[in-house]
Amino acid sequence: MKSSNRYITLFFGIFLAVLAGCSSSAKQEGTGEYFDDAVITTKVKAAIFNDPNLKSSEINVETFKGRVQLGGFVSSQTDINKAVELTRGVSGVTAVQNSMRVK
Repeated sequence: MKSSNRYITLFFGIFLAVLAGCSSSAKQEGTGEYFDDAVITTKVKAAIFNDPNLKSSEINVETFKGRVQLGGFVSSQTDINKAVELTRGVSGVTAVQNSMRVK
């Protein structure tokens, strides 16, 4: 009986340690959040790529906890506005930070 209680206690201790390791903090994402951000980044890149007026190869997209940062160089302020508009239209995006520059 004592040995089975020890195994159960050990199992729950390991379980709690693993669970704590997958949680997020203010500066680090949890496992699920990382995959969510990867999906958001992919959707934003696809939206920008599918717009024929934007050169998607010159726009960088990074996502952290639903906040998307756009960077790179574009031809005009209109292109910046369009990229930001497309990004805001993607589900899961909570905020957009624009760091793009006009060449």
